[in-house]
Amino acid sequence: MTKVDEPDGGLHTAFRKPRHSAAILRVEHLTPTITRLVIQDSYVATHAAAGQFVNLYTQDSARMMPRPFGVAGIEDDTFSVIFAIVGSGTRDFSLLEAGDRIDVLGPLGHGFDMSGKRTLLLVGGGLGIPPLLYAAQQIHDSPSAQAAVALFGYRDTRFADAFAAELCDKALSIDEREGNVITLLDRVIDSDPQNGEAFSILSCGPHPMMKAVAQWASTRGIPAQLSLEARMGCGFGTCVVCVQDTVDGRKKVCLDGPVFTAENLGWAV
Repeated sequence: MTKVDEPDGGLHTAFRKPRHSAAILRVEHLTPTITRLVIQDSYVATHAAAGQFVNLYTQDSARMMPRPFGVAGIEDDTFSVIFAIVGSGTRDFSLLEAGDRIDVLGPLGHGFDMSGKRTLLLVGGGLGIPPLLYAAQQIHDSPSAQAAVALFGYRDTRFADAFAAELCDKALSIDEREGNVITLLDRVIDSDPQNGEAFSILSCGPHPMMKAVAQWASTRGIPAQLSLEARMGCGFGTCVVCVQDTVDGRKKVCLDGPVFTAENLGWAV
């Protein structure tokens, strides 16, 4: 049993499964540089909420630190992650094959609050998109009548559109030649007679993009939750590598987040 710090500074006692080995079921190369791993792990599949992440460890003992990845989907006793090859660690993960094993720690962090009846605008940029796919899946599988609209921005290849189209009521995407996610947000709001009153935003992507989304939402009175990306060491609040300035002082992205509101971050205008 592990004691976990609550964001308000209190303590609660909760079970967290230690680092453990899990089997790779599928390796899918969505593009030459973007890979999807499907990992058999009933604990993560049972407990992960949209917006939470897992730490994955390479098989190279010279690399002690894990890599954090947002959960991109759940199916039966498996979960998936989607990542880009940006260094030697992620290259190692991309070279795994079905039947290999990988060490996992998670799920970690605090996820999205998807309660309420507002239509959720899932605003993602690049490799911030995968956690929003799991949010879309949870909304799609929920008995509530809540709707989801995917608004995804890409540098070039639209690697997640097919997933979003299956899960969302509407899925729009854009690349750098055409505009950005603010372009898509303007289209959605301009086409809705309620002018944003029925919407809430869940967003993940590069910080400049999310700051722009937060400010856009704030001027229209639309609540926004933002899942931050950060360098992490431990993933559960011990190493203090992933601190983020907030209106309530410095917070740990891995423990107090990764999801914060625009107001928490001081990004609302």
